[in-house]
Amino acid sequence: MATVGNTYSPNQKALKRFLKNKPAIFGLVVIVITVIVAVFAHLLAPDNTPNANDQIPEVALTDPGFTVTMLRIRKNQPLKSTGFFTHLLQGTPSPDRQVPINSFRIEKEELIAELYRGMDRKGKLYQGAEARFDLLDIIFPVSPQSESVQDLGEKIQFLDITGAQQTIDKITLRAQVESDHIKEKTFLLGTDKYGRDMLSRLIVGVRVSLIVGLIAVLISLTLGILLGAVAGYFGGKVDDLIMLIINTVWSIPTLLLVFAIVLALGRGVGIIFLAVGLTMWVDVARIVRGQVLAFREIQFVEAAQSLGFGNWRIISKHILPNILGPVMVIAAANFATAILIEAGLSYLGFGIQPPTPSWGNMLNENYGMAIGGKPLLALIPALAIMLLVLAFNLIGNGLRDALDVKAK
Repeated sequence: MATVGNTYSPNQKALKRFLKNKPAIFGLVVIVITVIVAVFAHLLAPDNTPNANDQIPEVALTDPGFTVTMLRIRKNQPLKSTGFFTHLLQGTPSPDRQVPINSFRIEKEELIAELYRGMDRKGKLYQGAEARFDLLDIIFPVSPQSESVQDLGEKIQFLDITGAQQTIDKITLRAQVESDHIKEKTFLLGTDKYGRDMLSRLIVGVRVSLIVGLIAVLISLTLGILLGAVAGYFGGKVDDLIMLIINTVWSIPTLLLVFAIVLALGRGVGIIFLAVGLTMWVDVARIVRGQVLAFREIQFVEAAQSLGFGNWRIISKHILPNILGPVMVIAAANFATAILIEAGLSYLGFGIQPPTPSWGNMLNENYGMAIGGKPLLALIPALAIMLLVLAFNLIGNGLRDALDVKAK
């Protein structure tokens, strides 16, 4: 009795081929990690303020791994309460301003600090100016009224900016300042020329790249599949008209077309997404048209027509499901292209505008540092762009090989 071997559907065979493709799996892992980082960016970034835009000019242009003692001083303004999802999406404004210091001592109810002024080539701290800070001002938003603070011996009574009266023990006050408001801070990837944490900007900036890619791919797939399917299925004058549009758009350089759309409609974030998407549908339309031209002559389409099914039902239910493979491959390639276009636009100043972080405008802000002794400021976002584009290209190649019915 012969043993019948396991049989697999075409989709299962394609999945098996894809999982055996190590470069494609590497690309998939990179993309999954990138998506997770983008979703939880403000929870993962050391600087979780909106746009990771907390500027500390005293520590501008520091090297990766730079560590400094940071004094956090409470801002004299009310705190805006933010929920978890608001913080996840937008970040939370910092209640404190940060002051880098070399050393400090506490005398009575004052903190006397030597301010950070930088280091020499040997890594020795320059001597900084001396500054005095009231301990209450470090922790609380104290009312600016002169009579708001009263010394009660072992305790201090004061009014905060809301007018509420509070009392705190002096020993507790000193201990709280030393434990909660003076900490070592490390900038793993250094800081930019404004003193912003490069790692935080990089993490938050990944959102722009992924959103641009996603919206551009959705727009390109919607237009490309619709026009390509109509042109390929109906043929004749409809095909001629759509091909005229396709060839006209095809003849315009991509960046030139994006510039034209941005200059005509403005530089808003939504306009950038729209502009990138409107330049990428042509590839999808050409591939879909060619596939539909081939499938409309196959017997199962003729059978559907003879049964009286409508044209749109035949296109959507019988033809399009059979051409998803090539469409998925071009979608992955378009995702990578969209990321590059957005980065190029932002680098040239036509894309996402500061302070919103994107890898392209990080390049724009720091490219001068590449020849100014701080090459990592430009290399870090450039390498991030390269890795993400490579990942999508590897995914596209893996899908192409997996969906090739001639592959063994």
